[in-house]
Order: sequence, then structure tokens, then C-alpha cells
Amino acid sequence: MRGRELRGELDAFLAETERDLVAFRRDLHMYPELGFAEYRTTQRIVERLTAAGLAPSVLPRGTGIICDVGSGDGPTVALRADIDALPLQDEKDAAYRSTVPGACHACGHDVHTTILLGTSLFLAQQAAAGLLPGRVRLIFQPAEELPGGALEVMAQGGISGVDRIFGLHCDPRLDVGQVGLKPGPITSACDRLAVRVSGPGGHTARPHLTADLVFALAKILTELPAALSRRIDPRSSLSLVWGRVEAGSAANAIPDDGIAEGTVRCLDENAWHVAPDLIKSLLESVAGAYGVEAEMEYTRGVPPVVNDEMSVEMLAEAAQRALGAGSVAPTQQSLGGEDFAWYLESIPGAFARLGTRSPGGRTYDIHQGTFDVDEEAIGMGVRLMAATALTALWESRPVTATDPITTLA
Repeated sequence: MRGRELRGELDAFLAETERDLVAFRRDLHMYPELGFAEYRTTQRIVERLTAAGLAPSVLPRGTGIICDVGSGDGPTVALRADIDALPLQDEKDAAYRSTVPGACHACGHDVHTTILLGTSLFLAQQAAAGLLPGRVRLIFQPAEELPGGALEVMAQGGISGVDRIFGLHCDPRLDVGQVGLKPGPITSACDRLAVRVSGPGGHTARPHLTADLVFALAKILTELPAALSRRIDPRSSLSLVWGRVEAGSAANAIPDDGIAEGTVRCLDENAWHVAPDLIKSLLESVAGAYGVEAEMEYTRGVPPVVNDEMSVEMLAEAAQRALGAGSVAPTQQSLGGEDFAWYLESIPGAFARLGTRSPGGRTYDIHQGTFDVDEEAIGMGVRLMAATALTALWESRPVTATDPITTLA
């Protein structure tokens, strides 16, 4: 299929389905579900895939779906969307605002899911017409925000036999119609850290008879990030930022325990691997100087998403064909975490950023209760993901004597 033919078929498909896809997204937005509790969301997706003649398989927990389109002859390309929401209050004044208190699609996963559903329906039509040169595996992944959903998919064989995988994420800094691409690392590692400090408490009039735990905890809060920045290559951008501190309940009493929690983010995979041991060593040194006991709970999150260069080139080709010249924009590595990284530690692939801002309009930041998108991004995402799947299948398929000289040129 040539580029013009593909664009024409996508235009015709979206002319019939885009309004319905927008309605589907708004329905998901009104009924958000948190990680590993996406039962209604899963059922809605299953209904639509089944109606299109596909055979979706729900993961054992009851949330998340794996579904193949096309035959096993030829290469297999996977497309992934995350389906969970965030534990945030929806603050928008919109008819489709969340009806669930304390839950909101503030990261665009409802958009990602709708894009993959639309792509699924288009690819099902292509497969029925004998135009799909291989197999596309659809992964509607639960629990990206926890994280853990990607590992659940992999444990169930979700990427077994897959040659290449692609995903995308809403980017409110890019206009609709633009796609942000970057070879190599595009997100950071993100872990969680909890430090519990204990020591003899007492009266604030006699700090010398105590461990002065609040003072010691304050030193840990300031000295640990500072020391860390001097023990690791600054190009790795290893960053420890505290988000919660708690100690004591009275102004004139030195407590005997306290806690600090934060995140550790890192752009470099090698630095990410050594971070836990290094932080533990530094923590013991600082705590020991002030006579307190410090226990560290380090929870691994996700490694950086490292895009395969060839896969990024496939995304760029697909964007040019489906969205037009000038649609590809360079993007920078983010300090945000994304569990798509786990897939890329096993198979090649790439992660794209999809523009969701109305040209000249407001920039809505993700992970905020006011987040929203220009819904034209849904059609753009379907065009991009469908073209990417077809591009990857044709370029991964062995050439035979019966193949046309050009396929998607």
C-alpha cells in the first residue's frame, strides 16, 4: 500500500468512526478506574473488539487485554496503550468530567486507549481485506501508574514472539498534528525511597540528652541529595527529591521516630543500577554522624525508556506518510517515568509523544486535575499508530519475488 493510498483509507475510516471514538474517550473519561481495577474499562474495550470480529483475551486479574490482529505468517508488531487513571480530583468544567470522586484521567490514558481501539478497528479491516503483511498484537495494559502493569503483561507472554513494539503518550507541549521523537533515552528511571529514622526522644530543653531526631532528619533531607550529586556523574541527572516528611506532634517534645519519602529519578541506566547501594551508604554516613538509626526502603520503579533508533525511524516514516511533512518534531528526554521501558529491555521498539494542544491554545499539564486534550489528537494518533504498524510489518518482512518493488513508499 502506497503512502497516498494509506492516507486515503485512514481518512475514509476516520470520517466514519472519529465521532464515535471521541464519544468512547469521553465515556472512559467520565468513569476512570485506577490501576488493576479497570474492570469497566476492560469490558468496554472487549465489547468493541469482539464486535469487530477480533478475539480479545483478558489478563488473569480481570483487567487489561491482549488481542492479535492478522495471521502468524510474517513478523509480529505490538502496539501498547495504558488504560488506568490517576488518584486525582477532576477539576475541569466539562460535560464529560469524571463522575468518580478522587479519580481522573489526568495523564491522557483514556486518549491512548481510544487511539489503540481505533487503530485496532482499522487494522481489523486491513486484515479482512488481506492487506496486513503479518500480525499486530494489541496490548491494552493495566496499571501503568503504579507501576507493574507492563510486568504483568510480560508475565502472561504478552510480548512473546513480538519482533518490535510501539507506544505513545499525550504531550500537551506539542500542537495537534505533531509527533515528538527521540532516539535513545526519552524518559528517566523513577524509584521511590522511604527513610525511617529513630532515636531517643525527650524534652526540647535538653536536646543533648536525646538524638535530636528532627535536626538529624533535617540533615538527612539536605545532605543526602547534596552528597549524592557529588558521587555520581552529573550527566546522569540522578536526582533525589523529597515529597513527604513527618516527625513529632508537639513543639516542645523531640520525637523518637520520623519518616521522609521521595523519588529518585535518573536519565542514565548505569547510574540507575548503582543508585540504591550508593544512597544506602550515604544515608548511613549522615545518620551515624548525628547518632540516629536510619532504615531505608528502596522500591524499584522503572528504568529509562530507551528508544531503538531503527524503530524511531519507522515512526518518523509513518508520521510523514499519515500526518504529512513537518509533523515530526524533536523532543527532549524527560525526568518522568514510564513502564513501557520494561518492554524495551526485552525487544526493540520506540515510544512517541503525541501533540494534544490546540494550536495557539492553552497548555494543560499532565498529572493535574485540569488536564484535557484537543480531541483531534485522537484521529492523529490512529493515523500514526496504524501507519507505524504497517510500516514496521513491511520493513521487517522478508522480501520475496512476488512482493512489489515499493510497498509503502
